[in-house]
Amino acid sequence: MGRLFGTDGVRGVANTELTAALAYRLGMAGVAALSRERERPVFLIGKDTRISGDMLEDAISAGILSMGGDVIKAGVMPTPAVAWLVRHFRADAGVVISASHNPFEYNGIKLFSGEGFKLDDAIEDEIEGIMEAGGPERGHISGGRLGRSLEVSEDALRSYGDFLKSLAGEGLKGMRIAVDCANGAAYEIAERVFTELGARVSMMGNAPDGTNINAGCGSTHPERLQAMTLECGADIGLAFDGDADRLIAVDEKGRLMDGDRIMYICARMMMRKGELGDGLVTATVMSNMGLTKALEGIGCRVQLTGVGDRYVLERMLGTGSVLGGEQSGHIIFLRHGTTGDGMLAALQLLRAVAFLGARPSELAEGVTIYPQVLRNAGVKAENRERYMRDGAVRAEIERIERRMAGEGRVLIRPSGTEPLVRVMIEGSDLGRITGMAEGLAALITERLG
Repeated sequence: MGRLFGTDGVRGVANTELTAALAYRLGMAGVAALSRERERPVFLIGKDTRISGDMLEDAISAGILSMGGDVIKAGVMPTPAVAWLVRHFRADAGVVISASHNPFEYNGIKLFSGEGFKLDDAIEDEIEGIMEAGGPERGHISGGRLGRSLEVSEDALRSYGDFLKSLAGEGLKGMRIAVDCANGAAYEIAERVFTELGARVSMMGNAPDGTNINAGCGSTHPERLQAMTLECGADIGLAFDGDADRLIAVDEKGRLMDGDRIMYICARMMMRKGELGDGLVTATVMSNMGLTKALEGIGCRVQLTGVGDRYVLERMLGTGSVLGGEQSGHIIFLRHGTTGDGMLAALQLLRAVAFLGARPSELAEGVTIYPQVLRNAGVKAENRERYMRDGAVRAEIERIERRMAGEGRVLIRPSGTEPLVRVMIEGSDLGRITGMAEGLAALITERLG
């Protein structure tokens, strides 16, 4: 089979591509790969609100139990809550059943280590190898060696909420907040935490029915939140995705604040408070050039890495950076969490707004967003990685970079799933960079298509 794990776990259409049988086998292989230290490892399982979540939860649980692992079913829970609760309950691994921002008919399974980090490629490859070999070497077990479903003595969601509140600084008393939970995993905890911190909260996307997750709402569809923020006179709007590991905000004027602007505002606060270490911030190659310039303007250094929050985290762990993230709203505060956390990012953003003493719109204007133009070049599948070996393509890229003279950039990325090369050009003049991007995409298609 092809590689089972993508950049964020195993995903597919539930009960068609991601079946109960596949989840069962994944549970068995997960125990075999992650239980070297304990005879009876404990797996903590959380899920979002998709109708297929129950089926996949029971299937992967059965696989774990059949191999002698124990399970804690935490119920509907944000992805970052599972990462935190794995450590809190001293479990050996975590399981999240979610397809994040995708439509309800999709689902996914991602695994976390006992330290709350997403599994690295080597462990995922080991799990795939076990599945391809037909299952774990231990084979069939029975009797008293089978696993159990465990009950915990505390409300897991309440414990995670208390942790979040401990990071909120002076609280939110008097603040008016509009919140969109995407009919997903944050639908209960978001209102509870913000209200208990003293905010006046207007909610939407908080009535999940199993099929309405991310449907015209949440971080990928913020239009209704923008309108609600203006209608209720909120100081800020906050939008999460289906598993609540990303945040997109709306300022009091109804304008979007993406992950780049949120990182900038939080970095300003952290620099002033001495919480940013040596001032290093980690972003991806898709972050806007305006973010780099704005951060450098307040004394920060910026390092860029590949797209995907797992690659952001990997770079942060290697360099000691404590703040990193993506335009899409995956933001990691490494002193407090091990993965992108929409609720944590929201509380840090609100803390920054209060500390810096300015309205969100004023703070967001500290980042000048440069226009970005993205065009796809159709190529032969075998040529996706060969664009820099073609002399004409390489010469055109170098010519464009010279014309930019430091006020723009060219980013070329092969698609991981389609016979395409993605051309992104960023600069101050939209018309100019549009022509450049279309011309370069056409050249790549001519030479490699």
